[in-house]
Amino acid sequence: MHRNTLETVMGAIVLLAAAGFVALAYEAADVKGSGGYEITAEFGSTGGLSVGDDVRISGIKVGQITAQQLDPITYVAKVSMAIEPTIKIPSDSSARITAASLLGGNYLELMPGAATDTLAAGAVIYDTRDPISLSDLLGKAVFSSNNTAN
Repeated sequence: MHRNTLETVMGAIVLLAAAGFVALAYEAADVKGSGGYEITAEFGSTGGLSVGDDVRISGIKVGQITAQQLDPITYVAKVSMAIEPTIKIPSDSSARITAASLLGGNYLELMPGAATDTLAAGAVIYDTRDPISLSDLLGKAVFSSNNTAN
């Protein structure tokens, strides 16, 4: 009987530890809804950007990516993002996808313009810059060095 009690207590401890790790992962992943108002940006390529990635202004997180879809008519990538309600973005702002580090991970950077009117919920940013592909740059460098050697 003593052994069954010990096994039950150890099982409960393992379950509590697992629940703690799940709570920690949930908090670290920031899976909670970000709230705020939603705007969209149109890109030629998303370059590995995914739902849940950060939206930043001057390196400060101001929102997150909520959805991505392909426009079936124009074939542009539409990236939807939720922006904190306290952040008002000028209407002439632009957006670009930037690599967080050389090891991977991307975020969407908003570059505020100088307009006095701001983007409302549902607005679309058309002034965007597609991400620069490191493999494309490397390929251009290799092939351009082969052409100059001839």
